[in-house]
This record gives sequence, structure tokens and C-alpha cells, in this order.
Amino acid sequence: MPALLSSATSSVIQFISVLFIFVFVLAITAFATRWIANYQRDKAPGENIVIVETKRIAQNKIITIVRIGDRYFALAVGKDEANLISEISPDSLKFTQTGGEHFSFKELLSKMKNDGENITK
Repeated sequence: MPALLSSATSSVIQFISVLFIFVFVLAITAFATRWIANYQRDKAPGENIVIVETKRIAQNKIITIVRIGDRYFALAVGKDEANLISEISPDSLKFTQTGGEHFSFKELLSKMKNDGENITK
């Protein structure tokens, strides 16, 4: 009986150790990812090239509107190529204000849960 109790206790301790190591590695990964994202954002040179909008039209085909300086271009982007469709006048584009909202993962998850409940009801 003591050997059985000892192996059960050992298994529980081993499980808790592995779980702790997993959570630790996950936390380090999250912080490293956040640090790299902030580093890249801070080190990004000027804002002369901006992707305004993208729309998928097929499996490997995307139409992208890009602002380079003060001019706008429509590009057809495929798996291995990018082709200029045409230059677009800024007057023909519709811009929507997003407000620059930033949500935490918890807020997005709760919103998705609520939307899912509304869909099923």
C-alpha cells in the first residue's frame, strides 16, 4: 500500500511540475512576443507605405489598396507575384473611422461568447 501511495504522490507532483513549467514557458513566450512587436513598431521607418485595405477574391488572390506617399494604388497580389492594377484617386475611396479601439483578449473572448449565444438563440 505505501508503494502505491508513493507512486500516486510522485505522479501528482510530476504533473504539477510539468504544468508549472508549461505555464512559465507560455508566459515567457507571451512577453517575448509583445516585446518584439513593440520593438518592431518603434523601429519602423516612416509611414510612407501603408496598406489601406485588403480583400481576398480567391484562394491565393488578394486585391490590396496601398498608399505610397500621397498616391493610392490597387495591387493584385498572388502567391508568387504582385501586379499593379491602377492608380486610384483618393476622392474615389471611402474611408471609415475605426476610432483606434484596442481590445484585450478577455474582452474579445467575451464578445465572441456573447455573439455565439445570440446566434444560437
